[in-house]
Amino acid sequence: MTTELAVRVEDKLFYNRYLVDAGRAHIKVRPHTVPSPALLTLLKVCPARCYELNDSGQVEVTVDGCVECGTCRVIGEPGGDIEWSYPRGGYGVLFKFG
Repeated sequence: MTTELAVRVEDKLFYNRYLVDAGRAHIKVRPHTVPSPALLTLLKVCPARCYELNDSGQVEVTVDGCVECGTCRVIGEPGGDIEWSYPRGGYGVLFKFG
């Protein structure tokens, strides 16, 4: 009989490192007064939980810890809610286990 250990996504993300490119975020949320449905979806689907609702009811992004999975590109970029580009060479996520 084998026993499987349940591993949470958060536990795996802990092993990754992120080299911050200060002042040059690769994801930006465009200014808005009321979050669109796409932005509200990003609060729930971002695996690294980079999106948060601030005290003013607007969605903000913190790119530190972003795993560059592309989820926000699929959900937020087509509607014009975010600006997304690759981090500059040498910056961004550094995966420890492939």
